[in-house]
Amino acid sequence: SQPWINIPSSQGSAEVFLVFLQQGIEHILFGLDHLLFVAALMLLVRDWRMLVKTITAFTVAHSITLSLATFKVVVPATAPVEAMIALSIVLAASEAIRVEQGRSSLATQWPWVVAFAFGLLHGFGFAGALIQLGLPPDDVPLALLAFNVGVEIGQLLFVGVILAVVFAARSIFTIPRRAPVAAAYAIGAVAALWSVERIHTILW
Repeated sequence: SQPWINIPSSQGSAEVFLVFLQQGIEHILFGLDHLLFVAALMLLVRDWRMLVKTITAFTVAHSITLSLATFKVVVPATAPVEAMIALSIVLAASEAIRVEQGRSSLATQWPWVVAFAFGLLHGFGFAGALIQLGLPPDDVPLALLAFNVGVEIGQLLFVGVILAVVFAARSIFTIPRRAPVAAAYAIGAVAALWSVERIHTILW
């Protein structure tokens, strides 16, 4: 119905902010690997105060590496980063299972430290998507800020939806005690498959 597109010669700051804000939200909501990592963190951390601290650590960490990669201070290879992101999900899921088994580890005692460490890795993944969008030369800091804010909004929306679904489910029926373990195994299985596929891509 409209076989053409109007491309403006330049974009104002408000337009740049809105475009990259939307792209950040879409990237996190359609980035299943990042969402599964956040879901694994939610299974790992049951205390809401520690969950806030853990999610904040993840946010701060990926903001750091997102900025470093965007300004080309550090530019890692994409394929190894994607493989390590998948492996980080496997680790987070396995630690969530350890919690259910009553076993202790660094991740169970200091989940925010683990979230920060892997958040640095996930930031490089976000940066790859941001760079592919094509940054406006005169508004790189603004685009970076908007994209990062969009990622955080999408992340908070995901956490909110998960909590709302769990709360609604509990009001209707009793959630099986082993449900968190089953969820962790499901997340870990998917991430393990991704790990094999991505490592295979690197080696062959």
